[in-house]
Amino acid sequence: MDSRQVWRALVCSALLTFTAAPPAGAEGTFDIPAGAHFNPEKLAKIGEFFRNEVTTGKIAGALLLIQQHGKPIYHESFGVQDVVTKAPITDKTIFSLFSMTKAITSVAAMTLIEDGKIKLDDPVAKYIPSFANVKVGVEKKAEDGTKTLELVPPNRPPTILDLMRHTSGITYGFYGDSLVRKSYAAANLYAGDFDLAEFAERIAKQPLHNQPGALWQYGHSADVLARIMEIASGKSLLEIEREKLLDPLGMNDTRFYVTDPAKQKLLAQPVPNDSTFRVGREHNPTAVKKFESAAGGMVSTMADFSRFAQMLLDGGKFEGKTYLSPKAFELMTTDHVGPGSGVERDHFYFPGDGFGFGLGLAVRTDPGIAKPPPPGSLGELKWDGASGCYFVIDRKQGMFFVLLQQTPTERQRIQRTVKQLIYEAMEN
Repeated sequence: MDSRQVWRALVCSALLTFTAAPPAGAEGTFDIPAGAHFNPEKLAKIGEFFRNEVTTGKIAGALLLIQQHGKPIYHESFGVQDVVTKAPITDKTIFSLFSMTKAITSVAAMTLIEDGKIKLDDPVAKYIPSFANVKVGVEKKAEDGTKTLELVPPNRPPTILDLMRHTSGITYGFYGDSLVRKSYAAANLYAGDFDLAEFAERIAKQPLHNQPGALWQYGHSADVLARIMEIASGKSLLEIEREKLLDPLGMNDTRFYVTDPAKQKLLAQPVPNDSTFRVGREHNPTAVKKFESAAGGMVSTMADFSRFAQMLLDGGKFEGKTYLSPKAFELMTTDHVGPGSGVERDHFYFPGDGFGFGLGLAVRTDPGIAKPPPPGSLGELKWDGASGCYFVIDRKQGMFFVLLQQTPTERQRIQRTVKQLIYEAMEN
């Protein structure tokens, strides 16, 4: 099957997935009918919530933008960007995005696919030959309970599609206790000053956590994808992203490192007792290294990221310029791990209940099993990061929101609460 056939098959699969989605329950704050507007009095509850978070010392501060039909509906900052300097949070405050970086990487990769530089069905080994020798780690349990790792050949080579939908078998070493993840943790993957080329070689030496295409598995897939992007284009990852996205979108402060001393003073910091991000590597965007982490290394501002979010809300367009064709946008934002895909889910399926996964973005496909279902809309797009930064694109309501904060331990609770408050403020 050539790349055009893969593209057509995936688009057909995408359309079937949406058609097969369960009917909306219209229960509570889930799948509110289109055309909703916001009640200012109810929106005020968001401020009450965040002021309490700051006053009680749980977070240093946060910045929230809700934008609907191209206009800000709610745009407020809370607390400070750093409890030491007490500098205020503004749209120019710089936040570490962590895994929200993956969304930017994925859009940039889609532009290269549209340019014909790479293809979804390309094997990873076409660009990085060492991946031709990769093995899958299979745990074997002895009668005494001890586990050993047997290395077996993959049933098929991992592809660019696998990298983009997190089904390559490439994982992380900082969560879970499987033997493959322990191998990642023991490999000292972040040692020294390395670039994406060296990092991809280090990943290639590790066993895959599972057979390609068998399981949604969070990990360094985006970093390997980025190395392929570099090889295919002959440019560095940042050069690709600046050319394709960042510069034309006006995202001038979205980078991997902050080198300007004046801008270093704009970096948001977590409260001191909540500064361990638990992502397996030291995080310091002012310490410039060769490594440009496509999976979690970017910083950005509200002024910047809101433009990226608006582009996604508008289906790949922004201010008259097309970044993704309608076909590419549909491909990115359709569930590729749902029923019939052959992809399994386990405890570490981070998109969560009610969500499928496209090519770099989680996509809401059904209400989920919770009663009442969590708020949102069918077709909603989202992702977040270890720092607590979080964005949701609700095309049904013509709305997105971006939450920027630096709080690894409080983030999930805050994200859930903020989303609930936002949707509770919607009225028809």
